[in-house]
Parts: sequence; C-alpha cells; structure tokens
Amino acid sequence: MDLTKRSLLKGLAVIPALAAPALMLTSASKAIAQPAMAGAQVPGYYRYRVGEIEVTALLDGYTAMPSGFVIGYNEDTAREATAKSYRRFTPGMVNIPVNGYVINTGSNLILLDAGAPSLVSPTLGGLTGNLAAAGFNPADIDTVLFTHLHPDHIGALLNAEGGKAFPNATLICSEADWGFTHSDEVRMASPEEFRGMIDLVRQFVAPYTDSKDLFTGEKELFTGITSVPLPGHTPGHTGYAIHSGSESLLIWGDVIHFSALQFANPGWGVVFDTDPVMAAKTRSAMLDRASADRMAVAGMHIDFPGIGYVEKSGDAYQHINAPWMPA
Repeated sequence: MDLTKRSLLKGLAVIPALAAPALMLTSASKAIAQPAMAGAQVPGYYRYRVGEIEVTALLDGYTAMPSGFVIGYNEDTAREATAKSYRRFTPGMVNIPVNGYVINTGSNLILLDAGAPSLVSPTLGGLTGNLAAAGFNPADIDTVLFTHLHPDHIGALLNAEGGKAFPNATLICSEADWGFTHSDEVRMASPEEFRGMIDLVRQFVAPYTDSKDLFTGEKELFTGITSVPLPGHTPGHTGYAIHSGSESLLIWGDVIHFSALQFANPGWGVVFDTDPVMAAKTRSAMLDRASADRMAVAGMHIDFPGIGYVEKSGDAYQHINAPWMPA
C-alpha cells in the first residue's frame, strides 16, 4: 500500500483513541502503593570448577570495622584507593566481607572455614543459611578444614544446643594454630580483649576435640588439596592449593582483609596479625606469586565470591574477579 498524505493523516487521527486506554491505566496506577524495597540480598552461594573438583563459595556476611584496625591507614590514600576500585567510602570505617568454601572432591565434602557467629555482628552469621540454600546437608560434611582459628572462621561449628553442627565431621587445622589458640601462656600474655577472642574460639571448637586431626607444614591432605603455610596473621595460618587436571586455585585465607585497600597498599596490615612483619612479607610474596603465575586465588575477606586473579600495577596490585562460569 502506498503511503499517501491522506492515509498518513488518517493514521495520526487514530493515535489519540489508541492512547486513551494507556492514559487511563497510567492514571489508575497512580493510586497503587509504591512497592516496598526488598531490603535483603539473594542467597550467597556460587559454584566454581577446578577441573573435576567443585568449589562452592558461601557468603557469611560482612561487618564494618573502625579504620584504626588497619595498620598503616591513611584516610586520603584510602579514599583514593576506594574510589579507584569503584566502592563506597565511609570516613573512619572499612567494610570487611566474610566467606567460606565447600570443596567437593568427589570423595570428600569439605567445609573450609565456618564464618563468624552472629553475636559478633548482626550482619554476620549467614553461612549456615547459605550452606542450606546451596543444597548441602551439614550431616554430609565429613571435614571442617581451617585456614586458622579466629572467631570469624568458626561461627557455624555449633548447633542451637551448643553441640556439633557437623556431626560427622573431623576438624582439621595446623598444629601450630591449634597449639597457639590452646596455650594458656599465650592467652595470659595477650591483651584482655584478645583473651575474649581466644575463649570464644575454644568454646566453638571444644565439641570437636575428640575428632580432630592436626598437620604441620606443606602436606597433601586430600587428593588434589595441599596445605600451603602462610604464617604471620597467625603462627599456623595456612592456605590450600587445589589442583585437578590442568587447573588450580589457591584459597589463601586472610592474606588480604580489605580488597579496596590492601591490593593498592600491600604494606597495610590489620591489628589481628600476630606478627605484622611476617604477615606483610607473606602478603607481598603471595601477591607477587599470584600475579607472576596468573594464578587463580580466593580469600575469606575478598568481596564475594572472593575468587579472581591478581595483576601487578607498579608497586601495587589490583584484584580481577574471575569470569562467571556455569556450574
């Protein structure tokens, strides 16, 4: 059909009639209440494959900490680093996420670190719920493996009655970290606020005392999973290298606590470092290794799911999130 001036005008004349119902709908919709904000995030779990091994990242939550907890902190430098990483900056405060990981080797179902108790902060303590959301039954977890024994890594260990939340699990951690946490001499030499942390850890691991296994140094604990000593944050702080086929992932625990700050300023530490000098050396060595080897890394305090790569940029580094992958 030819488009003539007359047919065009006839078509334009029809538009107001067609628009009338839409205008009526718009007017009616104004009377409908605005939808409430959800106020909650989606369940926090994410699958990642390392060859034939499946790793599931679990979000426990996050908490805000005073900037005074960061050794070397400078507000102007922190503001600049935060802006460059496209994060929100809050003067005097730093956010820290908390992650855990389930490693399914096909033979073993391992929980690596267990999040923080909700009593530490109302925005923590979500690991148990996300474990269920990811489809895991606590009774099927055969091992709870630890990078180290700090309160933000043991929170899901107990059930509501104070017993084992993972009834069939063996607790595994480094001998150095177990000994450090259970040394009365260390406890008495610690500042009073740190004694409370030690007491909390002892309480949460106590039901597993008769079903624990301790190791030293670098050791293949399971097929494809080897311990990697990373001392400084605690004496027995340990990462775990996962290898399957040609793929690998290093879960490095607490090498980094603040993604926005410590990749850009690797000399900055945290007051919870038992040996700040050693922790800084370990962090520098691991950042260099990860960037040089293009190695996939994961951390308990890197923004969820905490899996990615490290690139060197002058004297600093930046974290690159791993590409999304299908389960």
